[in-house]
Amino acid sequence: MKRRDFSLALGAAAGASLVHTPALAQAKPPVAGTDYLVLEKPAPVEAPAGKIEIIEFFWYSCPHCNVFEPALATWIKRAPKDVAVRRVPVAFRDDFVPQQRLYYALEAMGLVEKLHGRVFTAIHAEKQSLNTAESIAAWVAKQGVDKAKFMEQFNSFAVANKATKGTQLQNAYKVEGVPAIGVAGRFYTDGTFAKNMDRALVIAEFLAAEIRKKK
Repeated sequence: MKRRDFSLALGAAAGASLVHTPALAQAKPPVAGTDYLVLEKPAPVEAPAGKIEIIEFFWYSCPHCNVFEPALATWIKRAPKDVAVRRVPVAFRDDFVPQQRLYYALEAMGLVEKLHGRVFTAIHAEKQSLNTAESIAAWVAKQGVDKAKFMEQFNSFAVANKATKGTQLQNAYKVEGVPAIGVAGRFYTDGTFAKNMDRALVIAEFLAAEIRKKK
């Protein structure tokens, strides 16, 4: 979903065509400037030495991200051991910040695996508006999470700092829409460049393989 589309109805069906196990082989290698961008200035990475960082930029209220999530989750499980995958929630506007903090609070509490997918379901299938601290706290409590402990994390300096860094990273990658993928602080692709998100994962694998060759 592009920045200019965020004012449209969020319940619109996503148009991306997704494959849960993208093939490694392609008829032609991806082309820089056409299928992906090479960043003019490298973006920060958090992956340990020897690891190739791949980032998914997302927004919980984005219908395209909702459709992409199962494919990404499957891909993460089979990603090479030298690939470090992390998710970064975007904030193109100030009203995105509560959902940024939601993700980082879940991460701090070790609840991403349990609740990340449920957030998408709540918003897109159950039509819940999880866009304020109050609505998020109420929903989290219904999932069996201690509300006070969650809000302590949600309002913590650590989570606020991660949200700020997430926004800085999205700007470093020049993210214009979500879902999108960043590779090793050097490359960027999304559904527009790749034509769809299953191919974006293939491109990410290709770029990781190219980095691996040069090590």
